[in-house]
Amino acid sequence: MRIYGLTGSIGMGKSAVAAMLRREGVPLFDADAEVHRLQGPGGALVAAIEARFPGTTGPKGVDRAKLGAAVFGQPQELKALEAIVHPAVQASRRRFLQRFRSRRFVVLDIPLLFETHGERRLDGVIVVTAPAWKQRKRVLARPGMTQARFRRIVHLQMPDAEKRRRADYIIQTGTTFAATRGQVRRLVACLAAKTGR
Repeated sequence: MRIYGLTGSIGMGKSAVAAMLRREGVPLFDADAEVHRLQGPGGALVAAIEARFPGTTGPKGVDRAKLGAAVFGQPQELKALEAIVHPAVQASRRRFLQRFRSRRFVVLDIPLLFETHGERRLDGVIVVTAPAWKQRKRVLARPGMTQARFRRIVHLQMPDAEKRRRADYIIQTGTTFAATRGQVRRLVACLAAKTGR
């Protein structure tokens, strides 16, 4: 089984591409979605997070705003949170890989793939990209997003140009939905041909 990573900076259209890959029948593990599940109502990590960060959870699971405030700008607190979350996500990913071990290839959706050097353990990386103006427009349209917050997020992420330079495959989303879907279908056909299926 070959394992490919899917990544892209905020507002580049990675979630849309991930959904298209799933519709094409590609097994896809979404790290962010798994974190939401683990931290949601009845989630496996809620008790541990409440114990370490009192007052950050409730009936709906982890209150992301409160937890974010508890760790923002505090590296030691962020490391403590990562020590709770990362092993659980890694365990979920191992179960996913075991479940689909008979498939020729799978995709792992990992937002900070290059930033965490996760590409070293993969057979290839798919980068989703779009023009900077479109990225900005998409992100600033999100509820609660501000120019300052957008700048902070972009500053923490590897520049899009560098991600594209390191990519094995690139999907452009600055075009029409149909054109993006066409790129995704061609990519799936390419990966299937590489693995003989």
